[in-house]
Amino acid sequence: MNKMPSECPICKAAHTLTVTKFTCDTCGTTIAGEFTQADAHPFAVLSTEQLEFVKVFIKCEGKINRMEPELGVSYPTIRNRLQEVIKTLGFEPTKEESSGGKPVSEITRRQILDDLDSGKLTADAAMRLLRGD
Repeated sequence: MNKMPSECPICKAAHTLTVTKFTCDTCGTTIAGEFTQADAHPFAVLSTEQLEFVKVFIKCEGKINRMEPELGVSYPTIRNRLQEVIKTLGFEPTKEESSGGKPVSEITRRQILDDLDSGKLTADAAMRLLRGD
């Protein structure tokens, strides 16, 4: 069975397709109407690349430092891709990390996350450090 397209093959507009029919492969029952892709499957709006990213995210238990070698990309790239997935699914990414004091450098941020992952820091302490408190 083919994957439901996430963009129009003619005009290339993303997320404008409407599902109009579902058919049961077992009994042949057909349900007709207008359904959004999210009604059919909440992740249907994700591109193939975004779905692969989500699979790696789950495989690595959401630990970005484990995703880096798996994907062969940097921490900031992974964060950007995660933000894209969050937005595509219709959620607003949180601004927690930038809501506090001084911004934290990328090197410091990675060290904090590594320390959190290894158990050297609690989640609360890591959040305070990431906010620059």
